[in-house]
Amino acid sequence: MWTWYASRGAGLVASILLTGTLLLGIAGTARAGTVRWPRFVLARLHRNLSLLAVAFVAAHVLTAVLDGYVDIRWADLVVPFAAAYEPFWLGLGALALDLLAAVVVTSLLRARLGLRTWRAVHLAAYACWPLTVVHGLGIGGADSATGWVLAVTLGCVATVVAGLVWRARVWASATAGSTP
Repeated sequence: MWTWYASRGAGLVASILLTGTLLLGIAGTARAGTVRWPRFVLARLHRNLSLLAVAFVAAHVLTAVLDGYVDIRWADLVVPFAAAYEPFWLGLGALALDLLAAVVVTSLLRARLGLRTWRAVHLAAYACWPLTVVHGLGIGGADSATGWVLAVTLGCVATVVAGLVWRARVWASATAGSTP
């Protein structure tokens, strides 16, 4: 029974950490920084928060497989939409895990990859995040409709939308300032 709670708790914490990681990535692409929070500090925080998020994702998937309530096989974690249990919702999680693994592997190999290749794969994080949110809402059942869980999820969505709107405004003002 502890694995059921651990899986859901780790999944929710991972969602919050992935949200923070995405927001710091958005700030990095906007070259945000202040005297108190220079860009290198934001970049380091982005990296460390992403490592913590990966650890919680690993705890989430490990406890989901170990939990005997439903039959989730190891292959179900990486092969999207092939699970016997909730194939669509679990498939979204598997797809997000595959994208996250690609981002992690290319980040570890960044020095050996070209910047263009690394950046192209790293953009998968923009697809990974909504997949995790929808996965959590769909597979969570009654848990995801619980008031505080729904509030946390909607808070994550609202902050990412605000971050993307802010980034679009920064991009638009930079583009408008560079035209003759």
